[in-house]
Amino acid sequence: MASTKEKLIHNVVCEPAASQNKITIVGVGAVGMACAISVLQKDLADELALVDVIEDKLKGEMMDLQHGSLFLKTPKIVSGKDYSVTANSKLVVVTAGARQQEGESRLNLVQRNVNIFKFIIPNIVKYSPNCILLIVSNPVDVLTYVAWKISGFPKHRVIGSGCNLDSARFRYLMGEKLGIHPLSCHGWVIGEHGDSSVPVWSGVNVAGVCLKNLNPDMGADNDKENWKEVHKQVVDRYRICTDLTH
Repeated sequence: MASTKEKLIHNVVCEPAASQNKITIVGVGAVGMACAISVLQKDLADELALVDVIEDKLKGEMMDLQHGSLFLKTPKIVSGKDYSVTANSKLVVVTAGARQQEGESRLNLVQRNVNIFKFIIPNIVKYSPNCILLIVSNPVDVLTYVAWKISGFPKHRVIGSGCNLDSARFRYLMGEKLGIHPLSCHGWVIGEHGDSSVPVWSGVNVAGVCLKNLNPDMGADNDKENWKEVHKQVVDRYRICTDLTH
């Protein structure tokens, strides 16, 4: 006897065998779920997969997204501890990793996260050999290099989030200082994400007007407007977020 579903739905074309634009997020902490929400709100994928080692949290986060899918366009949201759930991803965002413990050196944190990546990256490569890797885990620049070496991918397919976040914070704080919307403020923070990042003062502009021409001392110790404080706030925010989130 035909089921209700079979009576209701009659396929007129063959369904595609696999998702055409699948995105996977590894790690469902605060950063991972922020990435998931962004992917869903921007309608970037036809399937979203979540992976984490904490199964209860993973299931809960997946169900929350599934139950909210009424307001979204992504038709399929899945999760699993087994990396087979990530198969055929076009993009894999890695946010998983160990948090820096009180008194722990950055070097020790790197080593712990390298060990974690030695498990994560080969599993991603196994199931999605043609994907692009986007590394968000900290220390992001070091781990991006580690992911590239472990994966064996060409360099253009292993990308670190790097100083994008620093630059976004920098532009927001510029706008706050000037009383202008951040979209009109332009500036770049380069180098390593976090403590050792470097603001490019010569490139700071508002709608193409170079602020260094208006204030030649910008970013210097003798700058009466103390623009160095803008970058200091960026670094301070990085430290706070490193302590509170993963």
